[in-house]
Amino acid sequence: MPILAADLGGTKLSLGLFSNDIELLHKEKVLLKNCTGREVGRLICDHVSAMIHTQAAQHYHIESIGIAIPGIYSESRGTVWAPNIPGWENYPLLEELKSIVPDIPVVISNDRACYITAEIEKGIALNCTDAVFVAVGTGIGAGIVSGGKMLVGANDISGAIGWMALERPFNEKYASCGCFESIASGQGIVKLAIEFIQSHPEYDGKLKAISSDLLSTRDVFDAHGQGDIIAREVIQRCIVVWGMALANIVSMLNPQMVIFGGGVFGPAAKWLPEIEAEARKWAQPVSMKYVTVAATSLGSDAGLYGAACIAFQKIKSSTVL
Repeated sequence: MPILAADLGGTKLSLGLFSNDIELLHKEKVLLKNCTGREVGRLICDHVSAMIHTQAAQHYHIESIGIAIPGIYSESRGTVWAPNIPGWENYPLLEELKSIVPDIPVVISNDRACYITAEIEKGIALNCTDAVFVAVGTGIGAGIVSGGKMLVGANDISGAIGWMALERPFNEKYASCGCFESIASGQGIVKLAIEFIQSHPEYDGKLKAISSDLLSTRDVFDAHGQGDIIAREVIQRCIVVWGMALANIVSMLNPQMVIFGGGVFGPAAKWLPEIEAEARKWAQPVSMKYVTVAATSLGSDAGLYGAACIAFQKIKSSTVL
């Protein structure tokens, strides 16, 4: 019997069917297209329902559903806070899903926890007891496993490293998403590029020809590859900040492995040696000596694999009970 997994991001929804061995059987992707609030909830419910009915028509019964969300999930209330989805300050996602699938177990978790679960169960961190997944996409977060246990914190907020303080003095732009995220997330890279363009009136490169409301992270990466001076300045700034964040994680947690993933890594994975070199300047030297720094082995499917893993864990725990 298959497992249904969904990974909600800031711009898209991915869905997948998995075997009980957590092998991906089928995948779909749906763009959010600026959907907000209940539109996003309805999008998830509609596509989950459609996949369930498609499987039922083929005489397959979905055994469990796992959902990865980009923010904070309150298990006690069944609600989601997702800052990159307008209208999701206290969204009742579990209630909506259970209204369409009352007889199927549903498990919801934040995407960063799903990412590290996937890497430990099926990816590059196989069997690690101490590992961190740094997810850099629309926002920034970290999934943390220490001593074989997921760190969740007193209010399920552990791993919100987008708020890591890496520069001084404080700037008001950090208030909405944090210092680290405002500089080196996907959105942060674009904002940084716009700031640099505006502060260099003599600049007449590729990025200046793109309207600020249309500029994307991919544009910055493409311009960097073509030697654009602003793009190079932006990426170098990000490499330093990514390296400082890596150093803080290594010094604080002494992990066996730190894995970078998300939509930005991807393209930014080629700079991991430079990021690691920057981290070595700042980190506790013994911890840094023994950590392995790597890019995700599961690519853009890490969230889906993690959602499938937590769904399968639900099945196993129910069987034991």
